[in-house]
Amino acid sequence: MTAMQRSLKTTIAVASHRASFSSLQRSAAAAAADTVVTPPQQLPPFDHKPAPYNGPSADEVFAKRKTFLGPSLFHYYQKPLNIVEGKMQYLYDDSGRRYIDAFAGIVTVSCGHCHPEILNAITEQSKLLQHATTIYLNHTIGDFAEALASKMPGNLKVVYFVNSGSEANELAMMMARLYTGSLDMISLRNAYHGGSSSTLGLTALNTWKYPIPEGHVHHVMNPDPYRGVFGADAASYAKDVQDHIDYGTSGKVAGFIAETIQGVGGTVELAPGYLKLIYDIVHKAGGVCIADEVQTGFGRTGSHYWGFETQGVIPDIVTMAKGIGNGLPLGAVVTTPEIASVMAQKIQFNTFGGNPVCSAGGLAVLRVLDKEKRQAHSAEVGSHLLERLRVLEQRHEIIGNVRGRGLMVGVEMVTDRKDKTPAKAETAVVFEKLRELGVLVGKGGIHGNVFRIKPPMCFTKDDADFLVDALDYSLSKL
Repeated sequence: MTAMQRSLKTTIAVASHRASFSSLQRSAAAAAADTVVTPPQQLPPFDHKPAPYNGPSADEVFAKRKTFLGPSLFHYYQKPLNIVEGKMQYLYDDSGRRYIDAFAGIVTVSCGHCHPEILNAITEQSKLLQHATTIYLNHTIGDFAEALASKMPGNLKVVYFVNSGSEANELAMMMARLYTGSLDMISLRNAYHGGSSSTLGLTALNTWKYPIPEGHVHHVMNPDPYRGVFGADAASYAKDVQDHIDYGTSGKVAGFIAETIQGVGGTVELAPGYLKLIYDIVHKAGGVCIADEVQTGFGRTGSHYWGFETQGVIPDIVTMAKGIGNGLPLGAVVTTPEIASVMAQKIQFNTFGGNPVCSAGGLAVLRVLDKEKRQAHSAEVGSHLLERLRVLEQRHEIIGNVRGRGLMVGVEMVTDRKDKTPAKAETAVVFEKLRELGVLVGKGGIHGNVFRIKPPMCFTKDDADFLVDALDYSLSKL
């Protein structure tokens, strides 16, 4: 792509802050559509040389995986990548080729692969004490809990550490049921809250669900401004929740759980004002409100540190994982002292939750995010990325919707904009082409037709430009 073409795209992008374009912008986009799209030539410069790889080949690794690991595992790409090294927002395969990691280990690497300060915290703690459970005192878990609680609004001050998002959501659901004395949980259609036997009941995507008992969970209409039956009308979706309570329960519920931006479901942001209405309805029915921040937390949305803040609410329980540890097996539940008190009825214990190494690493993550101002960076780079993608939306009819906040972005592909028919086959083709060009993204939505762009929060504007140029070229070749 020439400098003149890039300048034109940037000029258009800066002028665009909404999905709806002015007539001037539409004319510019139409003019750009007539230009010849060339592939991006080189990844942005990066001062890192990967170590020589002398391990087994990709074929050998894949053969061993198929022999010894469960058959439910899936992999990306027709020829699976053998990833052997990572540094900040980049990954390297066994040949030493560098890729932009625009999926961050499924929205897990928040600060960057092998961030030196986090590595140092983990290494230094490992030299002293790798493991000791909470039956003994050790300052690391308390230091981490204190720092995490300081990031929470209201009276969310009591922290429980676990190992994953599924564990966090399972514990939160148990808290809600014990605290309220009710069993009925309310979850959104298109939601993903984990793959354990209990959290599968909360998850509402059939691609992830096994035919096992999932009692006392009600899946209400998804307040999806793009595909939802009521568009962005939060009040109509709220009425659906009230109807479920009135007709499907005793009138009392245990709780309501939602992601603020649905991750696995395809980067779907809830209708504006929805959570305020629902939290009021659920509280009146005796329930508690749970915010699943596994993917939206720690500044990724740019505008706020926590996703639920974009809806102007304070939950009763917050769950988190993934970005909390930058790749460490770490999750947490934060709630109020009042709700936490119900857990004292019995012993509540987690062998590895809050172990010294994960606590030291998690605390380092919080410090790095603050020190490097990653929330503000996500807002700035994310706005640039969204603006450029929305210009691309005008160039390519197959892009049905561009959405998201900060560095949590979704691009939905459709074969017909009016009917919003999922472009499943075309998405798969472009997905492979992006990999060939050096860009790794995720896929989501029940039809697998949404590109999930959720890179480490050190992702730059140059990375964003390369990604959009690669997507533009890939779409032009369909």
